[in-house]
Amino acid sequence: MNIRRQSTLRSPAVTASVALHTGQHARLIMRPGAIGSGLRFIRTDITDRDNIVPVRPDLVTGVRNCTTLSNAAGVAVSTIEHLLAALSAVGIDNLDIELDGAELPALDGSSEPFLQLIEQVGVYKQPAPRRYVKILETVEVKSGDMWARIEPCDRLELDVTIEFAEEAIGHQRLEIVPDVRSFRERMAGARTFARLHEVAALQAAGLSKGGSYDNAIVVDDDKVLNPNGLRFDDEFVRHKALDLLGDLYLGGPILGRVTTFKSGHGLNHDLLMKLYGTPTAWEFTTMPMTDLQSDAPAPLTSVLA
Repeated sequence: MNIRRQSTLRSPAVTASVALHTGQHARLIMRPGAIGSGLRFIRTDITDRDNIVPVRPDLVTGVRNCTTLSNAAGVAVSTIEHLLAALSAVGIDNLDIELDGAELPALDGSSEPFLQLIEQVGVYKQPAPRRYVKILETVEVKSGDMWARIEPCDRLELDVTIEFAEEAIGHQRLEIVPDVRSFRERMAGARTFARLHEVAALQAAGLSKGGSYDNAIVVDDDKVLNPNGLRFDDEFVRHKALDLLGDLYLGGPILGRVTTFKSGHGLNHDLLMKLYGTPTAWEFTTMPMTDLQSDAPAPLTSVLA
């Protein structure tokens, strides 16, 4: 069932770890947000210019190996998709996300630690209707043999297919309605991955400096190099679906069916931009509500040291 009310967290939540690409230690604090405030990253290490980066698809400035947002002052945040996937599944609309650097903590390379943190502090349903993006017309984007399509549906559905030459990955497909239960059971724990021949190239480009077997799967043709192996037989497509869910949430909660073939962050973003650039293809909508009373006092004055 689609979520009817806007939501935030009941209290602040904090986590920290090395960042996947920069290799720097990163600390993140999620603080409850007011009704209608949306999702915002706040770079606490930036004090000489605008340090607030709203979560919006038109602010995407990078899609190589992760999704990056930047504001008009040039302040950026990257590798946001794993957190956004968890926020999407749980239905968090309003949140201030404080970050002490340019990249989010990698944690274990999946969304599971973010999901556990959110569920630990609890979700607060706010006394305001949630606004959805309802898909009215099919929109599709292509790049070579890769493509992504979104079409009308009364809920969010994902149908993700990947194909890799590496035998350890190969052809995999996942269909899922990514509500919080199915996300927790089938997607949240799926980790990011890289092929061995890519790792040196990524590091030469200044990426994956914090990558390790603790936060990524590494594949060499028919072998998974991680000592503990995979969490799921099809962990690779599950993670691609996780990335897609996070990338889609840049545009807010969507009612539509999204099908992708060999897609990545770039094509996911192209799909969102084409969708929002086609006014006849979507409209805002809310769910009928009989009770807009909040379920608890808003904990917006909470302070976390």
